[in-house]
This record gives sequence, structure tokens and C-alpha cells, in this order.
Amino acid sequence: MPTDAAAREIARAVVAERLAAGAEITGPATSVFWHLGELGEGQEWRVTLRTSAQSLERLANRVQQLHPWDSPEVTAAPVEWCTDTYAEWIERATAAAE
Repeated sequence: MPTDAAAREIARAVVAERLAAGAEITGPATSVFWHLGELGEGQEWRVTLRTSAQSLERLANRVQQLHPWDSPEVTAAPVEWCTDTYAEWIERATAAAE
């Protein structure tokens, strides 16, 4: 995200819409990147979202709709293991979006 405010806006929206059970915002981080034929550098904020497998596609689509950039980084990493109570919380929190 280009700003802390943009990160908070997206985090609040997708949690309120029950597409994610929770969000964690970290940053700022310095990024160096190649974009539009030029080397760039700037600050970014990362939003890590916790969701279920069933809500993943809808969450990714919504983040892309809300994000101010044309091609934001939207990736997923599966959780190999977590406690049953944590997994149940994720499922309950995102069940309303299904």
C-alpha cells in the first residue's frame, strides 16, 4: 500500500465485509522496484490478511477493487499447521461472507 491510511482502509473494509477474519499492517518498508521502464524506490505498507480457503478468491478480488494501484501484490501462503481453535475462529469469522 502506498500509505498507512490506504492499508487501514482496505484492512477495515475486508474485515468488516467478513472476507478476512483479521488483518495485520506492517511498515513502512522501503521498496526498490522496476515499473513503467524505470527504477523506482518508495515506502510501502504490507497488509497480511487471515482468511479461509473458501473466501480466498473473493478476498483477492475485493482487495484488487479497493487497491489504488493497477497491479497490487496479492499473494497467498497456505498455513501448514495451526491450533484447532485458531482455525475455527477463521472459519467462523469468514463464514458470513460465503
